[in-house]
Amino acid sequence: MSWLSLTVTASAPQADTLSEALLELGALSVDVHDADADTPDEQAIFGEPGEPAPHLWSHNRVTALFAEDARIDVIMLEAAHAIGLEQPPAYHTETLEDNDWVRLTQSQFEPIRISRRLWIVPTWHTPSDPTAINITLDPGLAFGTGSHPTTRLCLRWLDDHLQGGESVLDYGCGSGILAIAALKLGAARATGVDVDAQAVQASRDNAAANQVVAQFCLPDAAPQQQADIVVANILTNPLKVLAPLLAAATRRDGQIVLSGILSEQAEDVMRVYAQWFDLKPPVMEDGWACLSGVKR
Repeated sequence: MSWLSLTVTASAPQADTLSEALLELGALSVDVHDADADTPDEQAIFGEPGEPAPHLWSHNRVTALFAEDARIDVIMLEAAHAIGLEQPPAYHTETLEDNDWVRLTQSQFEPIRISRRLWIVPTWHTPSDPTAINITLDPGLAFGTGSHPTTRLCLRWLDDHLQGGESVLDYGCGSGILAIAALKLGAARATGVDVDAQAVQASRDNAAANQVVAQFCLPDAAPQQQADIVVANILTNPLKVLAPLLAAATRRDGQIVLSGILSEQAEDVMRVYAQWFDLKPPVMEDGWACLSGVKR
């Protein structure tokens, strides 16, 4: 059996209503993503501790899955009326062949070698090198599989710089991969913070699978203590907004590691963090930058 995938670009005020309308009109599932993802206009969805986080982007890509015999032209006309338009917005469709979707998704994630001694191994794989430090990972709904350059840059920094016994704060922990790696590399304590409750749960599950003890929580529940090392793999805009908070969370002479930054944005972020940190030259990979420095 085949399926029809419908994709529509919608503004933030339209995306929620459009998603609900498509579901009422027979969509089997609806996803909403940032239409500007992987471009300089990519927009982070984040919130300050104690404040609600926005849940939609300025430009949203709404994707809905329908049975192959669905009348998409009729559906889109009715959906347009639901969001106050006389005519449907621009959209496109494609046919998806039936697949074993679980197996197909799993096939996209292979064990990843981060360094000579550090590997990321999906839960459905056997470690390639049983003698290495293997992080068993089920990404779930959270960011952080080790496949993205920003995550690899942070992991390599931890591998190169952790001496053992440090306290680590991972702000924007996603899957928990950085906090878990820090503990496996010798950190004494690790705390992960994320505004997404699903990320917090995924991190806890991944920590249990790796037999490490870490604390993962929402920002309001974060411990009020400074860490030896603060890692934040987010995006440029939230990193700039969160700079005072992350600086305050780093002890004097402690270190900070920042990633999720496009190479051309590195200097802008460095100017912000230079108020508190002596920063080293950025490390680049595939158009992304990782910054690190020591707090004065």
